[in-house]
Amino acid sequence: MSNVGPSSSSSSQPEVADETQDWILGAGSGWVEARTSCDHLNSLSPDLARLPNPDTPCSRCENPVENWLCLCCKEVMCSRFVNRHMLMHHQQTAHCLTLSYSDLSVWCFCCEAYLDAQVILQLRPVHQAAYILKFGEAPPLPQL
Repeated sequence: MSNVGPSSSSSSQPEVADETQDWILGAGSGWVEARTSCDHLNSLSPDLARLPNPDTPCSRCENPVENWLCLCCKEVMCSRFVNRHMLMHHQQTAHCLTLSYSDLSVWCFCCEAYLDAQVILQLRPVHQAAYILKFGEAPPLPQL
């Protein structure tokens, strides 16, 4: 059996760079750790118990999919992968908290991060309401 270390032989394979090895082992898998706190929660709309339906089209272009709900004013606009209306809304209004009607994730534009809507108590009711609207049943209890 040959040695495991580097070899001067031209037939040996080069060592894998640390970054490449991390990617191969899953570090580059796209997993994002959602934040468990946010300094912008005071901008949440006081009336998030009544939400627009998840199939509500973008209020700007009428796009029916990939839409986000502004958690500050409750407008529904399309994602950056469509016509970027939610991003433009944030840039024009400084409203930074949004909920994706595609996967019910919450994004803070100011923090540039996803937020854990099941851990952050102020976000839990809006996440639950959106889940019920989308799936017709209450979400499973969070694994804390």
